[in-house]
Amino acid sequence: MISSSSAKPAAAATPLLSVRDVAVGFGGIVALDGISFDLDPGLIVGLIGPNGAGKTTLFNCLSRLYTPSAGDILFDGSSILSRSPHQIADLGIGRTFQNLALFRNLSVLDNVRIGGHCRSRSDYLSDALHLPWTRRVEASLDLRSREIITYLGLDQVTQARVSDLSFGTQKRVELARALASSPKLLLLDEPACGLNHEEVEALATTIRQIRDDRAVTILVVEHHMSLVMSISDRVVALNFGRKIAEGAPGFVQQDAEVISAYLGTGRP
Repeated sequence: MISSSSAKPAAAATPLLSVRDVAVGFGGIVALDGISFDLDPGLIVGLIGPNGAGKTTLFNCLSRLYTPSAGDILFDGSSILSRSPHQIADLGIGRTFQNLALFRNLSVLDNVRIGGHCRSRSDYLSDALHLPWTRRVEASLDLRSREIITYLGLDQVTQARVSDLSFGTQKRVELARALASSPKLLLLDEPACGLNHEEVEALATTIRQIRDDRAVTILVVEHHMSLVMSISDRVVALNFGRKIAEGAPGFVQQDAEVISAYLGTGRP
């Protein structure tokens, strides 16, 4: 029997995402000023801050739409800064957008299928020739897309044109499209924006279920404080491009700098 004094402590989990001293500037404006935090597998982390705090800028760095002027971003232990934007989904990072980025004249099914194409390995010539293996790939993609549509309760609108749907349903379609890429990390950019009270409550349940059912780690930017505080395991707060607090939701909610930033009492 091994005594407790000689037992080795359990190894700490390796972060799925590690943001290290990331800085971004636009001319004379500092959008991000040395931001660092880790995101462990299986967590939901909320990224909060008033308008202009740098949240969307950070998301755009994670999506490789922006390149930091300093620092690094590691995903699964490797830097993503050498990757192009179209390679990010292939790595296992999915994203929704604050402003819907759906193909409005296509059906729900077609939009979700587009999200899953990054996981297929077909090419233009093979598709044009309708080779047997490409038909198998398309059948698998269709099956996976329909499963996600069912999972998110969109069965009744599978063939509906996106432009004919309510805003809340369109938000759910965008979430389905992001899940179709089979992400390890899901970036949600203000998913509650424009939703009513009942839709926000349903969204909270959905986000938790996605994490639990599909083993997806989630980073969410959100202004809806009751939502982000209710679903997050940890919260990172930004203001004027700086990290001003990080920790459990209750701890961050009571932080003096966070309260000051949201009450508009001036730059700390």
